[in-house]
Amino acid sequence: MKFNLTALLLVFSIGILVAQQKKWTLEECIVYAEENNISIAQFELDLENVMIDRSDALGNFLPNANAQLSTSGNTGLSFDPTNNQPVTTTIFTASGSITSSLTLFDGLRNINQLHRAKMNALANQYRLDDLRDDIRLNVAIAYLQIVSNKEALITFQAQYAVTDQDLKRTAELVESGVLPQGDLLEIEATAANLEQQIVNTENLVLISRINLAQLLQITDYENFDVADVDVEIPPSEVLNYTPKEIFAKALTFRNDIKFSEGNLDLAEQDLKITKGSLYPTLGAFFNYNTRYSDQERFDNITGMLFRDSFKDQLWLNDGISYGAQLNIPIFNGFSVKNNIKRSQINVEKARLQLEQDKLALETDVNQAYVDVKSFAKAYQAAQKTLEARRLAYEYSKERYDVGLMNAFDFSQAQSRVDNAEADVVRTKYDYIFRLKVLEFYFGLPIELK
Repeated sequence: MKFNLTALLLVFSIGILVAQQKKWTLEECIVYAEENNISIAQFELDLENVMIDRSDALGNFLPNANAQLSTSGNTGLSFDPTNNQPVTTTIFTASGSITSSLTLFDGLRNINQLHRAKMNALANQYRLDDLRDDIRLNVAIAYLQIVSNKEALITFQAQYAVTDQDLKRTAELVESGVLPQGDLLEIEATAANLEQQIVNTENLVLISRINLAQLLQITDYENFDVADVDVEIPPSEVLNYTPKEIFAKALTFRNDIKFSEGNLDLAEQDLKITKGSLYPTLGAFFNYNTRYSDQERFDNITGMLFRDSFKDQLWLNDGISYGAQLNIPIFNGFSVKNNIKRSQINVEKARLQLEQDKLALETDVNQAYVDVKSFAKAYQAAQKTLEARRLAYEYSKERYDVGLMNAFDFSQAQSRVDNAEADVVRTKYDYIFRLKVLEFYFGLPIELK
């Protein structure tokens, strides 16, 4: 038993360790965000409400049916409901009825209401899908930010390792009297600066991890981390298209544009429903009713008092009524006219909102395209600068090793290399960020290769 308990605790501990060591891929983060995002859950509930509205619209085409039952007791003067004769006694009565009505014509409002419910369901689906798109993009950007900070941290750590070797070699040369003490202090200052950059970058890694964890609704920040990936500049077909072509394609699938188009359709449908109030409405009804009384009646043939049974009275005292009703609107204090004007204004507002959303999308696409081109050039320039700085550093190192350059100038050469390497990392991910945004507008899936 002791062995089994120990084994169980060991397995449990290993399970916790594995869970803590889990590193999330981009695909896992996106899926988790979609499944746990609060806004998505709220939008899904809104969509369920819209589907209920659709069921209401279908129900308007069906006849309604309502039953009514009542009982009462009266003492003193009252009327027997079975024969409408006055009686002065204690009387117990009961009545029941079933009524059904059906709208035959209402200015096509029921039909338009059903069409509106279908449109509203589609518009809300677009709204939900648009939110999912935004979350995917935000998760990808936050994920790439962590990867970018991690790569910058690796770069600074590698720079520190090189500086640490120079520091040790310089210390030996100072001890042997080849170099002055000031050279050692200069290298130590460079190493201290790199240590500070490492600490700052470690903080950036932590903050970016927390930001992504919060986006995923994860509170265990300490154990949350992303998978280590080597992100290279990916080839992208989107660069083969002009901003105008990218915008034209975005209009065909972007859910925010479809949502705005759906809102315009809803406003136009609301206008049709409102105009239906100008037409007459025609309805039909049917009613079945019966009643019961506990009063005795006089039989003229036998000369005796008698009372029919409850079942017989329900049969003898029942009746039906049916008919149709036509309502013609003539004047309603300008309410119908003003409601139509309000609906027309809402149509124009929805149309202007659609145009504004299209302009905003076009602006975003053009900005993303310009950013991609700009940061591509910046990345290429940073690579060329780094290559030149490295060559200059190698030349400075050779001169420093033979005593032809002082420690200050050598430190400056190394600092320029360090800054150039940091610029390469920064411009690389700036370019990847903008490229992913542009691909997002072009409809390409968000993924890291």
